Amino acid sequence: MNDGHPEQRGTPVGRRVFLGTLGLGALGVVAAPQLQRGLEGFLGGAADKDPTGLTGLLPNGGGFRYYSVASSVPRKNADSYRLTIDGLVDHPTTYSLAGLKALPQTRLVRDVQCVTGWRVPDTPFEGVRLSRLLDAAGVRPTAKAIRFTCFDGTYTESLTLAQARRADVLVALRMQDKDLGHSHGGPVRLYVAPMYFYKSAKWLSGITVTDEVRPGYWEERGYDVDAWVGRSNGRDDEPTT
Repeated sequence: MNDGHPEQRGTPVGRRVFLGTLGLGALGVVAAPQLQRGLEGFLGGAADKDPTGLTGLLPNGGGFRYYSVASSVPRKNADSYRLTIDGLVDHPTTYSLAGLKALPQTRLVRDVQCVTGWRVPDTPFEGVRLSRLLDAAGVRPTAKAIRFTCFDGTYTESLTLAQARRADVLVALRMQDKDLGHSHGGPVRLYVAPMYFYKSAKWLSGITVTDEVRPGYWEERGYDVDAWVGRSNGRDDEPTT
């Protein structure tokens, strides 16, 4: 599962299931804020177990959609989570969740823009600047790019080294002023504030420094590698910065 575009699934959908999910979508539009928040939580949990993919197409109180490119994703917690930094670095490092939380944290509040069109305004993210982790690892002179891998076993992403060193690129631990939940890519995800949301890979597990940009999951399927909001993918959305 990752933000960007819904996976095409072949499981048949019964008429009752389809009508029921449409009803939930309508409820998310007209319900009171308390019900909307409840619906968002329900959809987040349901998306993890949904064999139809329909939950990924519904609106919810937070404005997000839950998209999937993997049939299932293991859950990680403070005991089992690890983030590895390797490749063209002098000091390969593995961080635990506690280790990441112990580092200085940065908070950004920006709009989130999906390349499929939806936008969530003024969304807070908190985490460690990626540049800090790269500096600590000691990036070698031959390095030019970063490849990101995820513990869903499927999703990958990339940035140039210059993009990765921006102050608005985080290894995020929190979103909307709470710890990242599983459906939003927790416990740790990438957050690339000025780019379309498919660049902000969920369930981040690996940061590999490389000598060239290697297209990520959606880029291999036609999306732009440089995904600046409003300046790529044939879209003219307002920038998120």
